[in-house]
Amino acid sequence: MQKKLSLVAATLVLVGLSACSLLPDKIDETKNWSSSKLYSEAREEMAGGHYERAIMLFGKLESGYPFGTYAQQAQMEIAYAYYKSNDQAQALAAVERFIKLHPNHPNVDYMYYLRGLINFNDQIGFLNFVYTQDPTERDPKATREAFAAFKLLVEKFPNSQYTPDGIERMNYLINAMAQYEVHVARYYYRRGAYLAAANRAQSAVSDYPASPAVEEALYLMVLSYEKLGMPELRDGANRVFLKNYPDSNFLPANAVKADKQWWKIW
Repeated sequence: MQKKLSLVAATLVLVGLSACSLLPDKIDETKNWSSSKLYSEAREEMAGGHYERAIMLFGKLESGYPFGTYAQQAQMEIAYAYYKSNDQAQALAAVERFIKLHPNHPNVDYMYYLRGLINFNDQIGFLNFVYTQDPTERDPKATREAFAAFKLLVEKFPNSQYTPDGIERMNYLINAMAQYEVHVARYYYRRGAYLAAANRAQSAVSDYPASPAVEEALYLMVLSYEKLGMPELRDGANRVFLKNYPDSNFLPANAVKADKQWWKIW
């Protein structure tokens, strides 16, 4: 009798387990939500900084109502949410996807702008805050990509509301790229690689002539050509330097500013 009861109990347990396995692990509360409900809830999560939850809801909205009013807006919101959550790769992928799918969307200019912002903000990462590193001393790949993105925005959408800000950021990025070249030139000069220093400084002058960094670039060119024993190139760089920066802080305090031989006093 006891054996029969044990068999019955075991059977009931198995049946119970089978029944449980048929139930969903978690009830999807959004299953019957309308597109407007999904959108409003996702926006609320976004406003609260809950980007992972917002991305999930926008994703459900896009997949559940692909031809609805909010579908394309959801795609844009997903890109922005990834951007705000500092997921650069996913943010860029979402931007590129939207531009590819909707090249003529009335708000596609914003996506071009967002692409620039994603790369722009990548210049200053976590390690910079830890080590207080000057962002101009980092590899300028993200800087160049941000500049290219903003440049494309300005060229394709000159009348966009985002273009003025894009232009301002481009000017900042130009200065950052020029300063990076000067930083590398300074690095080479201090290590006695004078030809490399002169070449990098020349790149800053040629590529970014309106940047404030040109002053130090010319200064480094004069010093580098002097070390290399190239008087003609040295004097040419010095003429440009003194003409444009007669009161430069790079000139020695006891030098006669108009004297071509100031570098010998240094």
